[in-house]
Amino acid sequence: MVARRFIISGMVQGVGYRFFAMRAAARHQVLGTVRNLPDGRVEVLVEGDREAMDEFKNDLATGPMMAEITDIEETDLTVTGRYRDFRIDH
Repeated sequence: MVARRFIISGMVQGVGYRFFAMRAAARHQVLGTVRNLPDGRVEVLVEGDREAMDEFKNDLATGPMMAEITDIEETDLTVTGRYRDFRIDH
């Protein structure tokens, strides 16, 4: 298991990015949260299998059709096991 924080920059708010991330998380069976940040970026906190995490990150880099991803910051975190699903935080 690994835990990561992704900060996604670009045109990622108002284009369905959080719902896209939620569907991608379900596909890759990773757990965590996604939320819009006040500065226009999106934050994803996620835990899961290392291989699934790599595939999930690839999906985050693609995003939904209307999104334009310019950068993804990735930070390793300590696995806590606190997530039971993947949800959108408001």
